[in-house]
Amino acid sequence: MQIGIDLGATKIESVLLDDNGTELHRSRKESPKDYKETINSIAISVNQIEKQFKKNLNVGVCHPGSTNLDTGLIQNAYNSPWLNNMKFSDDISKSLNRKVLCENDANCFALSEAYDGSAQHYKIVFGIILGSGCGGGLVIDKKILVGPNAFSGEWGHIPIGVPNNKNNIEEFISGKGLERLYYSKYKKKLIAKEIFKNARNDSKDDKDFINKFIDNLGLSLSLIINIIDPDAIVFGGGVSNEIHSLEEVKNITEKYLKNFNNLKNVNLRTVFLKPKYGDASGVRGAALLGRKQIY
Repeated sequence: MQIGIDLGATKIESVLLDDNGTELHRSRKESPKDYKETINSIAISVNQIEKQFKKNLNVGVCHPGSTNLDTGLIQNAYNSPWLNNMKFSDDISKSLNRKVLCENDANCFALSEAYDGSAQHYKIVFGIILGSGCGGGLVIDKKILVGPNAFSGEWGHIPIGVPNNKNNIEEFISGKGLERLYYSKYKKKLIAKEIFKNARNDSKDDKDFINKFIDNLGLSLSLIINIIDPDAIVFGGGVSNEIHSLEEVKNITEKYLKNFNNLKNVNLRTVFLKPKYGDASGVRGAALLGRKQIY
């Protein structure tokens, strides 16, 4: 059995998997906005599960941001800034008196779906999370590829056009990015879910806006395919849940690939998939960290 912890900006989710991948326990609580309290809260969750099942267990944690491989410090945890510049892996390991494997949440999402999820039959799997931000993870042969700079999968930071932080992919396809673009265009403050709902209800402005979002998404994915050429792309996150047709996204991605490569007969063979485990995939991937060597 393995414990997985999903540390988010608003919640800490815990799961216990048996060796066949069956969930034996799941719980959720509010995430503290303080670093020390976060460490304590995770330790309490682990201790409660171990007390219930009367075993000391391997623990894996997925979290926002990545770990700097030189310093061991968390970086780029934009929605959980109290994690930045902290030695999270070391501190949670000390708190639980064992080695705890910690990994970026998008990497754990990709691992879960590549390991026994919707992409389990594919070799190269790119998992994307379209939520408030835009994250990604790359898994090859069921192993996470981190890279020497811990930047693997960080496609949201790729610039489109002039290279600055207002023209990167995340600004055009993430939930927060869409909300900013919508306000800039229409001077209305709507959350992303409301914009998608209005588009489904035939609001012309909103339909045009979402069509542009789908076009930008296809463009962004074509860059990933030109560089990585994955067998499968798995879509996760709240914004992904609002997409009506992945086939439409795939067709637009194929259009851009044809234009970029000056080829008329490109038939995009990458499969576009919904996640088998949905929003639970990240925490399941965290549990898998403690099961085997996945790097």
